[in-house]
Amino acid sequence: MARIRIFFLFTVFFIPGFSLSAQVLEDYSKTWEVAERESWFASSDRISQELNLATFPKANFYLEVPEQTVVFAGEKLWFYSNSDTVLIRRVTDVAQELAQEKVTLTLYKEGIGSQDIILKKMIGTELDQTTPEESKNFISIREKKRSVLRDFFGLGLLIVLFFIAFYKQAYPFLFSGMLRPSGLLSDEDFSDVGSLQKFFSLDVLLFVFMVNLLLALVGTLGFVIYKGDLVFQLIDQDVMSLMIFWLVTTVGLLILTVFKFIGIRIVAYLFDLRKLEFPHFFYLLRLIVWACFIMIGVIFVYLMNSFFMLENVLELSLQVFFWLYLFGITGLFLIMMNRLSFKKYHLFTYLCIAELVPFLILAKWIMVLGQ
Repeated sequence: MARIRIFFLFTVFFIPGFSLSAQVLEDYSKTWEVAERESWFASSDRISQELNLATFPKANFYLEVPEQTVVFAGEKLWFYSNSDTVLIRRVTDVAQELAQEKVTLTLYKEGIGSQDIILKKMIGTELDQTTPEESKNFISIREKKRSVLRDFFGLGLLIVLFFIAFYKQAYPFLFSGMLRPSGLLSDEDFSDVGSLQKFFSLDVLLFVFMVNLLLALVGTLGFVIYKGDLVFQLIDQDVMSLMIFWLVTTVGLLILTVFKFIGIRIVAYLFDLRKLEFPHFFYLLRLIVWACFIMIGVIFVYLMNSFFMLENVLELSLQVFFWLYLFGITGLFLIMMNRLSFKKYHLFTYLCIAELVPFLILAKWIMVLGQ
């Protein structure tokens, strides 16, 4: 136990330059065997897998585990992590200590899953030369990243709430109409197609900008979580840089949203569905607003309380958003089918061209980017 170099970190996040100077030889992070749940509502509390210590003996054994995790090597209690922990040791040292060439690692923690653990064999000069003193610098860097991310998200959320309060006072009628949840289950948007005919008016553009603020806030967090090394190569690792990145992303999404509306208008014109592009567009925009509210609320709770689970929560939130949007397109199809004397085949083709195909392409691009 005394020979184990366990570096306690307050969060498992990114080490700048780490991936540039260290090469992954074997990655065991996605091959954990998760114990079966005792009931439908219960969560797993044990994961395990066999580790070959005979291959790449001069490489480094790299293991990241969350806080309050018990780690067994075979039948031997190896160590217990009081806080989020990183273990970096030579493979030969681990093999000598355990006196085995193959060992089964078993980790116990309530709710643990394969997404919580990183286990690799790596080689690189920084890994070979890592000392306990240098690991303290890694601790400081990782604490700073978690702190910066929390400060950014909290400040961004305050700005969004302030903007919402301002918009509610300036345009109360449009605000209440656009955020009315009942509009997702009724055809009230289609009952008066003349109520929203000025997309490029200030009140409508400000509302669309507010929605993109919400989307960009989640998107910026996702970029940092999944592509942190790339993001911090482009910007500094501080709150102000993330705020600028967020605002630039918001403007980019706003431009894409405008082009989307223009595309919907063109497709609606080709299908002779003029004046229906407005209720079509704002029906799905209302769905996006409520989905963002729910996502940001859940992400905020985990960001402040269970940071180690944030990546898994963010992935699940994006999956829920994906299916909600597909259900929204389905609901839009049913509403338009009841309101319009239009052939179902042509209506389905219209929605595929205007919504479904572009959305699936975008979802595929985001999925590839997050890998």
